[in-house]
Amino acid sequence: MSFLNGHKMRIIFIGSSKSSGYLLKQCFKLKFNIVGIVTKKKSWNDDFLDLSKIYYNKQIPYIYWDKDIKKISTWAKKLKPELFFCFGWSDIIKKNLLKIPKISTVGFHPTLLPLNRGRHPIIWSIFLGLKKTGSTFFEIKNEKVDSGPIIYKKQIFLTKNDNATSLYKKILNVSKKQLPDIIKYFENKKIKKIQIKLKKINYWRKRDTIDEIIDWRMSSETIYKLIQSLQYPYKFSSFKFRNKIYRVEKAKVLKKKNIKSIVNFEPGKILKVGKTFFDVKCGIGSIRILKLKNKINLNKTFYL
Repeated sequence: MSFLNGHKMRIIFIGSSKSSGYLLKQCFKLKFNIVGIVTKKKSWNDDFLDLSKIYYNKQIPYIYWDKDIKKISTWAKKLKPELFFCFGWSDIIKKNLLKIPKISTVGFHPTLLPLNRGRHPIIWSIFLGLKKTGSTFFEIKNEKVDSGPIIYKKQIFLTKNDNATSLYKKILNVSKKQLPDIIKYFENKKIKKIQIKLKKINYWRKRDTIDEIIDWRMSSETIYKLIQSLQYPYKFSSFKFRNKIYRVEKAKVLKKKNIKSIVNFEPGKILKVGKTFFDVKCGIGSIRILKLKNKINLNKTFYL
């Protein structure tokens, strides 16, 4: 139960992504006492969501994020929160705001913290071919990214067929089950905090637009991982052909048995064109493009 000293903890929810929206809905289902919402009107994130649009017409005050921290601070103080839930949020919560909740601020990061702090964890997990990642809730104590005492983390295993869409769903399915234990963590002071080994900390950088571009000099395996990592809710990997951008929705790596027969072909050469696919020579191996966001006309004389 979400009670502390006989009353429901007052929570301000901070978020601006599809994952934020999902976890906010779960908080409502669990009847957490959400007393305010901080969100954004717009964002550069592909999975952006304005939370003011999804909370079932409940009479809950909300405010849009503003660089004027004093404005946000004044608004939040009036609501007398005991906890901040900061889930699916790309901005650093300044120390002046961290002082407001009576108990603490809870953050969420979809990796096995303290490993892989930083930006775009779902994309990098798939692109780097990780075998496992995680769903981690932690206390935000300062302005250091994804740091602080870990409250609860669970492992999530990846398969070769996982893409951004499937991993996103896996993480949310796990994280929603963790929410009740977040409250229990603050109710029960005896819960043992997870010790962080500082030598295992690393940070992932922010993804740039250049990171979504397919370079046919890459191996077929690397191109496949890039395509998988940028599936929905992201905007897909892309390549340029005759001054037009094409975005790839689906592909598969072709079997290695054909490598000897194409060894003399340059990367980017069209090897075969079918009704619903085309094959491309890569730096190592070849790949079959099965679905694009837009139509393309190719034949075997073309190079991408």
